[in-house]
Amino acid sequence: MMVQVPRRKVLLGAGLALLPIYSLRADAIPLDVFNIRDFGAKADGTTLDTAAIQCAINAAATAGGGTVYLPAGRYLSFSIRLKSRITLLFASGTVLIAADPSKHGGHYDLPEPNPWDAYEDFGHSHWHNSLIWGEGLEDVAIIGPGLIDGQGLTRFSPDAPWSVGVGRGLPSTPTLKAQIAKNEADIKSMNGLGNKAIALKNSRNVTMRDFSILRGGHFGILVTGVDNLTMDNLKIDTNRDGIDLDVVRNVHLSNLSVNSPTDDAIVLKSSLALGVVRPTENVTITNCSVSGYDVGSMLDGTYRKGQLKNIEPHLTSGRIKLGTESNGGYRNIAISNCVFDCCNGLALESIDGGVLEDVTVSNIVMRNTTAAPIFIRLGDRRRAPAGTPIAALRRVTISDIDAYCLDKRYCASITGIPGASVEDVTLSGIRLIYPGGGTAADAARKLPEAAGVYPDPDMFGVMPAWGFYMRHLRGVILRDVELSTLSADARPPVVTDDVTSLKADGLIAASAPGIPLQPVQL
Repeated sequence: MMVQVPRRKVLLGAGLALLPIYSLRADAIPLDVFNIRDFGAKADGTTLDTAAIQCAINAAATAGGGTVYLPAGRYLSFSIRLKSRITLLFASGTVLIAADPSKHGGHYDLPEPNPWDAYEDFGHSHWHNSLIWGEGLEDVAIIGPGLIDGQGLTRFSPDAPWSVGVGRGLPSTPTLKAQIAKNEADIKSMNGLGNKAIALKNSRNVTMRDFSILRGGHFGILVTGVDNLTMDNLKIDTNRDGIDLDVVRNVHLSNLSVNSPTDDAIVLKSSLALGVVRPTENVTITNCSVSGYDVGSMLDGTYRKGQLKNIEPHLTSGRIKLGTESNGGYRNIAISNCVFDCCNGLALESIDGGVLEDVTVSNIVMRNTTAAPIFIRLGDRRRAPAGTPIAALRRVTISDIDAYCLDKRYCASITGIPGASVEDVTLSGIRLIYPGGGTAADAARKLPEAAGVYPDPDMFGVMPAWGFYMRHLRGVILRDVELSTLSADARPPVVTDDVTSLKADGLIAASAPGIPLQPVQL
């Protein structure tokens, strides 16, 4: 039986009242719009509208593309499959709600097979088990001032099989067998669940603008293998990662607000999830705010901290990070004009064999950080096939950083490992104000190398310096760096170990209030 697909014409002039297109010029209003209400959507928040939304998308795709419009209302849904040349347009007052398989009699699309999932956590390796997903797309957009509420998504994601010993050549033991069995059970338990609000794979020419996400699952947005991506004016208030961009190219992020107390806010990765060694490159991140307040309290404007009492300090994350997955490396990355509030600081990491190079960071303000304000780490985890080379990290410039009320335990740190030094780092116009309170015992600590350890900013424990710790570096410039504390600190302001070709001009410090800033001798 042939089904006639409804199609609404929206004409300029009086007919415009039929569709409240937001923030578009009159000469830019789309003439052909597929309204999901015409396809049977109930918008009552209790009836599943998955089929109606998908039918509208399919109809638009069949027509060669178009705008799929979600007018004001509450739409309950499982997986929605985005298609090429489609714009999803949310009206003001639109809420797309992620359904709960345990309550709503349905399930999310199953995670697709991935022969490379041994090396990546489950969430990084699968895209179909999401509220909105697309693969192999071009010319798509998700726009409009609506809300995606991921209340039915899970934040859980099993570890990578590699992490529990699969493919690592470890001797078989009862403990290892139990870990592998648990990992396999965890992966199987994900069938039917959704753990991402939006996931796109191997696509190009993508725009996301003006919407909000609440409780996005493991990833509010996961974008992998996407070229030409623009994100602007998004608000994400979530229970794990906000935005993860993996092996992407030509990306522009601007005017984003991301609150994520228990994981990272904006993360660039370069994993093996696609089975290729490819860098993340040509990325700008500007005019963004990241934080770690209670989930939901950024969107409602209360900025609460009550839930944070039960969170380990370094897990109050909410930061901007390059890493941890870093098989392909990073190049040509510019981060500027961003605010960090009640969260971890900036992290630049390469530990899985990739090369991190040509990265600039400028005009950053931080307050109430919960770990190192600047954390640069070259490590040797090498979660990758045998024969992968050791990582490299070089040509990084960080300038004009103003950070206040930092965690007294964790100074800024730049560390390589024996035989693999961080190279060519320039720090200028840096002002870091710490609480003080470090002891002589802290100053005497000898830090482990921890070459293969996951690179959390608290990985070394309490630091033997209160301002900067640098180890295994070659070619460092410190220019106009001001370090101070709000109370006395028995540790030195700067500790260096195996640092060569260091130039310092205007490095000054004071380890107690009332003491004038003095030049630091290195």
